[in-house]
Amino acid sequence: MPLDIAKFNSAYTDARGRVEREQADVATQQAQLRTLIPDDATEEHREWAENLIASLAKPPAPPRQWSELYHEAGRIQVAAYQTEGTVEEQIAALREARRRIWEIADRAADDEAPHIRAMTRSMEHVEDGLRNPLLPQDD
Repeated sequence: MPLDIAKFNSAYTDARGRVEREQADVATQQAQLRTLIPDDATEEHREWAENLIASLAKPPAPPRQWSELYHEAGRIQVAAYQTEGTVEEQIAALREARRRIWEIADRAADDEAPHIRAMTRSMEHVEDGLRNPLLPQDD
């Protein structure tokens, strides 16, 4: 029986969570994961699984420290979502917020700018939904 990659990934994610959030014993979690590797797993699958199992012992990276520009863009995004009014007013607020967020991203560090610009993706989807509702609107 080959290695069930989806099942292994799920078990690994659960084990990682237990180690990080619950301070579960790493060696115990690693031993449990090894039971999921069948004897006839390919060498490639076995090596991949063992690498993941070994990674449980590595401490997670520290949380990213975002700049004030990132937080400013986040505040603009939140405010745009809270805009009330007509559909046109909501669309205008989203469009203006996206413009301002892109301006902030242009001033941000190269490694942070894409994350700031990404804030606008969900705003585009909301705007598209306002422009083209999936369900007919009551007039």
